[in-house]
Amino acid sequence: MATPVLTDFEQRGLIADVTAPSEFGAHLAAASRTVYVGFDPTADSLHIGSLVPLLALRRLQRAGHRPIVLVGGGTGLIGDPAGKPGERALSPQEQVAVYATRLKAQVRPFLDFDRGPHAAILVDNYEWLSRLEVIPFLRDVGKHFGVGSMIARESVRARLGAGISYTEFSYQVLQAYDFLALRERYDCTAQLGGSDQWGNITAGVELIRRVSGDAAYGLTMPLVTKSDGSKFGKTETGTVWLDPAKTSAYEMYQFWLNTADADVERFLKYFTFLELADVDTLVRESRSAPEKRQAQRALAREVTRLVHGDAATREAERAGQRAFDDPAGILDDEGGGIPGSVLPASETPRPVWRVLRDADIVASTSEARRLIQQGGVEVNRRRIVDIGETLPPGRYAIKVGKRRVYRVVIEG
Repeated sequence: MATPVLTDFEQRGLIADVTAPSEFGAHLAAASRTVYVGFDPTADSLHIGSLVPLLALRRLQRAGHRPIVLVGGGTGLIGDPAGKPGERALSPQEQVAVYATRLKAQVRPFLDFDRGPHAAILVDNYEWLSRLEVIPFLRDVGKHFGVGSMIARESVRARLGAGISYTEFSYQVLQAYDFLALRERYDCTAQLGGSDQWGNITAGVELIRRVSGDAAYGLTMPLVTKSDGSKFGKTETGTVWLDPAKTSAYEMYQFWLNTADADVERFLKYFTFLELADVDTLVRESRSAPEKRQAQRALAREVTRLVHGDAATREAERAGQRAFDDPAGILDDEGGGIPGSVLPASETPRPVWRVLRDADIVASTSEARRLIQQGGVEVNRRRIVDIGETLPPGRYAIKVGKRRVYRVVIEG
């Protein structure tokens, strides 16, 4: 017998908060339900943190429920204060519309939008939010929100000292209205989101209860963090995006391969569809032979396949093997998505530290110098030991640390 979906979420550590847990579990077990997750188009791509709620929808669809992906073409014009220390810069409407279009295309591979009664639904809240009239909205919806409870919500309370505009203060009302709109249009009874969305989600649950008397449910998932305190989804060269034009399959694979031992079990549960017994087996094998990184390899393979597909994942694995077995050999192989840069000619040979900085391999000159001084930089399989060493025009395979390889061309 299949594990109830809410139990599976709990066993994977995917529940931060849930409204009426026993009632919600019974609600999901009784029939096929419609559940939604929203993504505001604040950039032209989702990042890997977005996978947690997106894959949660996939888990629900596999369990027989119907997912809705809401792209916030309307709320993206307002800005969610949750998790932000200061006021967001408002993006132009045309830019938000372009971002929304890209996100709609990006989420499609993760869910089945085509077949059967459980086919996913894709909506844009600009459709209804842009039609609202101020007076009717304040009379019919605004009256259900107490200012005291709105101020008490964490996303607002955390910003009171630094200041919050009425624009961002109103965000929770609009997101709550989204839930009501989806309840009326698609019989949507539950919303999922990150733990920073708890106040917004419960506002929607309460609005539905007040307007129609119907039950609705909310569930939040933990915001992903690393055990060492560093920010999840960030590398030395920036954010790990779902868009292959921004983060290649090779870079995606290497990100997950470099997961710390302390994080790999949790990430296997969050980001893959492996059975929990198989996760336990992988973790045990990795503890007995950590140098083989079996759990990390499984994590990298599974997530890269979800995002980039089978063929790109196989090529990323092959490219990684080539890069670390023979770093100089990648100069004769332009495939595999190994990151690289072309630096224009300069009047004098560049110091190695400047090449690292100019090629965006490191974030700063000081980091480049530190890596060289610590013996952490190899150029064409030769360790750099002199901070003043320079590189003439040519093609170079540069290895930084144990697991980062780059292809750099310096033009003559």
